[in-house]
Amino acid sequence: MLEELLQFTATEQEAGQTIRDVLQKHYGVSRRLLVRAKYQGNITRNGVPVYVTERLQPGDRVTIAVPADEGETVQPEPMPLAIRFEDEDILVVAKPAGLVVHPTGNHVSGTLANGVVAYWQVKGEARKFRPVNRLDKDTSGLLIVAKNQWAHEQFSRMQKERTLLRTYQAIVHGRVGPDEGVVDAPIGLRNDSIITREVRPDGQSAVTRFRVLARHQETSWLELRLETGRTHQIRVHMSHLGHPLLGDDMYGGRRDYIGRQALHAVKLSFLHPRDKRQMELNEPLPEDMQEVVARFFS
Repeated sequence: MLEELLQFTATEQEAGQTIRDVLQKHYGVSRRLLVRAKYQGNITRNGVPVYVTERLQPGDRVTIAVPADEGETVQPEPMPLAIRFEDEDILVVAKPAGLVVHPTGNHVSGTLANGVVAYWQVKGEARKFRPVNRLDKDTSGLLIVAKNQWAHEQFSRMQKERTLLRTYQAIVHGRVGPDEGVVDAPIGLRNDSIITREVRPDGQSAVTRFRVLARHQETSWLELRLETGRTHQIRVHMSHLGHPLLGDDMYGGRRDYIGRQALHAVKLSFLHPRDKRQMELNEPLPEDMQEVVARFFS
């Protein structure tokens, strides 16, 4: 069974270019996906199989298809999903705190992946689980799942070009001084751990922008935007500044007011990979963080 990934009609500007050039330069089709379509699927022009080296004429209708995913090795497990958007390329869900995104050695079932695969199975869709922006188990908020290989490649490109904007809200210990700022500090694994990260000179580049939404003597409410996507980035950067997240006992926070790190992925902004329309999705704070906000900032 073939899955149609892309279909376009050649414009006057694309006339004379090869099909390969247009697919790669205008539609971001990777060489790997092009090879897969060539040998396992098909590429047609006006319904007729075609070589990618052939040149386009205005009005040519080109379709690229690949074999449908054979499905995920993750076992389907039905669970409630807070779906905020879905189309042929993208699934956006609001992940609750406490839910692991993908099975690991410590969490072999009961993950978001299990639930999404079950949801697709009910719809008659066999797809691999391809998360775009991963969230820690105890971080809540918006998460994108790409529904096909091409869409996942487009989001990977957006992340490299920093055009996928990810905005979070957090509540941290202490009174943050500047109204806004940038933390540009490399992050790497701590020498004595396989999980805990720290700011260290030999780490990977990591950049976090923050803005203060409200202050209290004991706490500050922040909006943060990631420019890079390192593991535990916000948690490590805020702890490095001396303002660990409430509830984040791994990085110096206390659980007096909330039982998990007070971190929520509140907004995603990006150009849709297929039609390039501007997408912006927002997710309000969950109840546990709203209670902390009400306690300190109301």
